[in-house]
Amino acid sequence: MDKQVQLAMAKWPDVPDCYDWLGLDARGIWRMRDQRVQELGLPGDKITNMALCNFINRNYLSDAAGNYFFQNGPQRVYVRLESTPYIVRSDPQQHWLLHTGEVMEQPDTIWLTAEGQLILQSGQTIAQLDDRDVALAITRLRWHGQAIPDHQLLDRMAAPQPGLTFLSTQQNAIPAELSSLAELARRHPFVNTPTPPVLVS
Repeated sequence: MDKQVQLAMAKWPDVPDCYDWLGLDARGIWRMRDQRVQELGLPGDKITNMALCNFINRNYLSDAAGNYFFQNGPQRVYVRLESTPYIVRSDPQQHWLLHTGEVMEQPDTIWLTAEGQLILQSGQTIAQLDDRDVALAITRLRWHGQAIPDHQLLDRMAAPQPGLTFLSTQQNAIPAELSSLAELARRHPFVNTPTPPVLVS
């Protein structure tokens, strides 16, 4: 977290939280969601200012309940997640690079969804693979150590069984399992649409 953000939090500790105005899409792009966008259920406008994106990335955090937010000075701006809290892409030098610019350690588990998403888990970090990298990534799937013929690939992905693995960039075999975004959100708690707490009178 930026030092200036810490100072602002100490100076103004009671600034109200903000909800639904900032989104993270499934390609790791930050989106501004104004009132009209919220009412129409749209993803929002892409934030293209790199200085602002980097500021958000550096101050992107989560609370104990699995709500993710951008600490904007003294204000928490909760993030509406289209997918997982992080989006990851392959990188020739770093292997796996999160949308925040941080390097993701080698995955422990690969999750496949019925919609064809690949989700990587490394420790407590859950990140969907950018869909532009999926076609290359699925060539790393193995069935009992062997490459999967194209005509069997969809069947193996649709109903993974013990023996389906993902070959890491370090040539390690990582277990590949079937799941869904909803199930992962329950098991590794993250909240796609944070909401204000209910005040008890």
